[in-house]
Amino acid sequence: MDGRNRGAQTQRPPEHPPPPVEGRSVLHVTRIERIRVQSDESQPQPPLDANALVDFFTRAARPDRSTHLVGTELEKFGIVLGDDGSVSTPTFEDHIAPTLQGLVDQFGWKPGNDRGVDGQTVDLIRDGASITLEPGGQFELSGAPLADVHETCAEFTQHYRELDAVSRPLSMAWMTAGFHPWATRQDVHWMPKGRYRVMRDYLPTRGGQALDMMLRTCTVQANFDYADEADCGRRFRVATAMAPLITAMFANSPYIEGRATGLVSARSRVWTDVDPDRCGIPRFVFEGEFSFQRYVDWALDVPMFFVKRDGHYHPHHVPFRTFMEKGFTDPDGKHHRATNDDWTTHLSTVFPETRLKPHLEVRSPDAVPSAYVCGLPALAKGVLYDDDAAAAVWESLSDLSYDERITLWRDAYTHGLASKRVQRLARIMLDASRAGLTRIDVRDAQGRGEWRFLDPLEALVDQGVTPGDSVKAALGDNPGTGMAARRAFAKAHYFAGVEIEP
Repeated sequence: MDGRNRGAQTQRPPEHPPPPVEGRSVLHVTRIERIRVQSDESQPQPPLDANALVDFFTRAARPDRSTHLVGTELEKFGIVLGDDGSVSTPTFEDHIAPTLQGLVDQFGWKPGNDRGVDGQTVDLIRDGASITLEPGGQFELSGAPLADVHETCAEFTQHYRELDAVSRPLSMAWMTAGFHPWATRQDVHWMPKGRYRVMRDYLPTRGGQALDMMLRTCTVQANFDYADEADCGRRFRVATAMAPLITAMFANSPYIEGRATGLVSARSRVWTDVDPDRCGIPRFVFEGEFSFQRYVDWALDVPMFFVKRDGHYHPHHVPFRTFMEKGFTDPDGKHHRATNDDWTTHLSTVFPETRLKPHLEVRSPDAVPSAYVCGLPALAKGVLYDDDAAAAVWESLSDLSYDERITLWRDAYTHGLASKRVQRLARIMLDASRAGLTRIDVRDAQGRGEWRFLDPLEALVDQGVTPGDSVKAALGDNPGTGMAARRAFAKAHYFAGVEIEP
């Protein structure tokens, strides 16, 4: 797994505010293999063949480990600052759409193929990266798959600069927190995307906090490759096992509606009450030998959200397996069979803590300040891309029963690194990652290794605190939801845009 100097960039991690990007201002993407389907619905597609379900993952394998890439994604909450000192949530028409247009006009982003219910632009693409909108207007950069953490960190520095530039004229700022610290559900404006209308109706029948997940949560995640089926299984199992520890290390959502909840990650707790069919930690990950077919079988039994045809989202809540067998007849009487695009879409609507889509996604962390963002891809890469590091982490977690894993997750989102057990296991994971990154040894032009991105996480583990603990220490248990509190939250969780004074 030698990855020495593969396209190394001269970069520094984002800080507050992020430092200048050293080197190229537009990142060069060495190879793009993340599968993002943006189909031409005017072209008929053949029915989905059962063999294609597994082939979807097999084709994504990259046997040469030296070519394995890293991708990072980050969601942010937008806020609007009024001349009168008010702080409010953005609307699509007045704030989100102009932000998207500013990125198009000033920085070369282009509208993607997705459209809103009235034809609005709701996503952007550029150089293998995309910008998309979550249901409550959370603004997500899905970074391109890049050669190393130096490059992905530089990509986020560039994103900060661009978002900052287009947001200031709109009197907007952006926060990174796992759960919106002051907004109620009613405060948040829905984005005009057809799929979200279906999810808005269906998910509350499955979990009491489904709408909170959609409207009031943000995450940072990291994406990884695998060499073959066996390698995918090892990485998937280890990533899922260490999900509770990652939850604790990046916990950044102690508040709901201006009050401390007693949890370090309210966001992670929300995910336990969204939909048991598609969320959480699947049992099969730790039972027997992994295969792509086992993941496929699990996903086939998850009910669908919809069938999309000709730009319309038809609600259809049967297991995908049933859809493959029986098809779907729309209100106009036209019968539809499952296609490859349907399968790809369905895989994006299952939400385990670690997901295959077909790359491996580490999904547990809360959105965090810039100082910690690059720590996630570095932490996970050091473990997943080095066999010795992965073995060390697995050894520390291998003897847990399934119920004990759920207990560890609960301990992580409740107490975070203040739990001595979680802190001890997080230390093992962090040390293993640093050793792994040292062996992989990818340097930037200044000779700095990827392990330097772990330094901010090191301080958290040493002190037994999370990013959200620092916010809570500064603001107290009950900051409230008034304008002064909103400004304090905005300053504490600041990412980009107009700088906030309490």
